[in-house]
This record gives sequence, C-alpha cells and structure tokens, in this order.
Amino acid sequence: MLKYTTHDIVFQEFPDEVTLAVNLSRCPNLCPGCHSAYLQGDIGEELTPERLAALADSYAGDITCVALMGGDNDPDTVLSLLQGVRERSGGRLRTGWYSGRTWQPQPARLAAALSYLKLGPYIEHRGPLSDPGTNQRFYRVEPDGSLTDLTHRFQRKH
Repeated sequence: MLKYTTHDIVFQEFPDEVTLAVNLSRCPNLCPGCHSAYLQGDIGEELTPERLAALADSYAGDITCVALMGGDNDPDTVLSLLQGVRERSGGRLRTGWYSGRTWQPQPARLAAALSYLKLGPYIEHRGPLSDPGTNQRFYRVEPDGSLTDLTHRFQRKH
C-alpha cells in the first residue's frame, strides 16, 4: 500500500515538464542525510487510483507530467498507478518515479508505466542529481523500455 502526504506542482525535478509531484511516505531506504526524513514514517492517506486521478484532474490543462516521489515500499503499485495515469490521459500526460533503489523493473513494465525514472539512494558525500559526483541517475524511458541517461540536465557547467 502506498500513502501520500503532500503534493505540489514542480518545475525542476523533470526537465521540460510541469509536474504534479506526489510525496509518498513509508520509505524503507533510510538514507542518512535524507532531506525528507519525515517520509520514512507511516503517515498520510492511502493513494488509490481514484485519488491519484482526482489529483491529476484538479490540475488538468496545467500539468504535463504526474510523478510519484518515493514508493519504494511497493514498486508494483507505483507502476500500476502511473500506468493508469498514462492510459486514462490517452498518453497526454507523461509519468515519472523518483526511487531511492538501484534496480529497475523489466523493460516492458517500465515502458508501459513510465516516461522518466530517477534511481539511486541519497549518499550524502556524493550529493544530489545536481552534483557531478552523484551516484543517482535520471533517465528518460524509451518506448522499448531502454533508458537514456539525462542526469547531465541537472548539472551546471562550470
């Protein structure tokens, strides 16, 4: 089961997108130095397909992407919810997932559910996506489920 605490419209987490980002709790990764450690708790309300659809509908015409931030405790539900968003919008809305895990689902499953995928735990001394030394990676999911690394889009040139 997924629980969400808050949501917001964001502009930086997914390049070239206006994104409805939904923050999920119950994070099992427990990354030291996490900037959202409160999301490790069992807080918030259940994120059902109906609730996610209602959130997306409330921003219809204003957003281009719906993303789940977290959800590593139930990746199958993350993918099902985001696949539902894509199908319901007729492919008009792109979808993304920020995961702190290092693995990824099967390519066919990725292609059906996601437009973007961020992978990797937060390692404080390696920094976030904007740090050239980061261990985290941000990908565009291609139609065949392969991944194109777009991490460089977060890093400033010096």
